[in-house]
Amino acid sequence: MQLPSAKPTLHYLDIGSLGHGEVIRLFLRDAGVEFNDIRYPYDSSWPATSTELKEKGLSVTGKVPVLDSTASTHSKIEWVKNIGNVTENFKNEFVPNYYSLLEGSYAQHDGPYLLGEKITYADFAIYQSIHNNIKIGASSAFLQDHLARFKAAFEARPNIVAYLVSRDT
Repeated sequence: MQLPSAKPTLHYLDIGSLGHGEVIRLFLRDAGVEFNDIRYPYDSSWPATSTELKEKGLSVTGKVPVLDSTASTHSKIEWVKNIGNVTENFKNEFVPNYYSLLEGSYAQHDGPYLLGEKITYADFAIYQSIHNNIKIGASSAFLQDHLARFKAAFEARPNIVAYLVSRDT
């Protein structure tokens, strides 16, 4: 399969290293794909920006992230709206239960990744969910053996190491 000759462009909110756009960013960085990274402020200008994205045909819904290439549109704007409203129940009950479920899945195969030695897109999404949870105040102490090993292996990937050092954590 021939890759597009033009660099893809990722359109997402300017919320640092949080959110679903970061999954795409990590995936592209790990693969060594150069891309344009356009970040929009999530403030009072967002409604106008959303409308502009629809008018330009970049987003069917006006939501982000959008990978302008041959990829599809994916939206999780409601998640972003709730970043500041994280409950203690979420941090201390939901997150440990979520990590326990993931631990069981990662324990089923040898190797640090969900399916063993080869990384999958799911690993990128799971890594980013762990990062998001830590950024909003959930303890990383809830990470058990296999999940902690996965996180360490993910963060040691050569193209990811360089990116993690440079990104706004």
